[in-house]
Amino acid sequence: MPRAVVLLSGGMDSAVTLAVARSRGFDVFALSVDYGQRHRVELARAAALAAAVGAADHRTVRLDLRAVGGSALTSDAAVPKDRTADAMTAGVPVTYVPARNTILLGLALGYAETVGAFDLFVGANALDQTGYPDCRPAFLTA
Repeated sequence: MPRAVVLLSGGMDSAVTLAVARSRGFDVFALSVDYGQRHRVELARAAALAAAVGAADHRTVRLDLRAVGGSALTSDAAVPKDRTADAMTAGVPVTYVPARNTILLGLALGYAETVGAFDLFVGANALDQTGYPDCRPAFLTA
């Protein structure tokens, strides 16, 4: 069975991505990252998801992106709620974590090298692409 690393946050996007990787016949090595995010409940969900699908391994790397700053997800800044569609497509939101997906993909690549995997799976929400530069198709293609 070919091996793949799946970035697994524990949220819906990564849960679907994990299921897709398994349905395509990959032996899954799940990687979660505790980067100082406020929504830490997803890390426990990631562990449960990895166990439920029979991942070959699930690891959580601790990397504190609060030191970088710039995001409401890693600080005490207010997280906006009930935004209008126009507000959601106007500029980069305060919930964007600078370079997060770049960093996570780099960690996934390093993990893939250690487990002999060639394929990386990441679930980026298409609705986030307007405000999150690292969720845009051009970024993911590159």
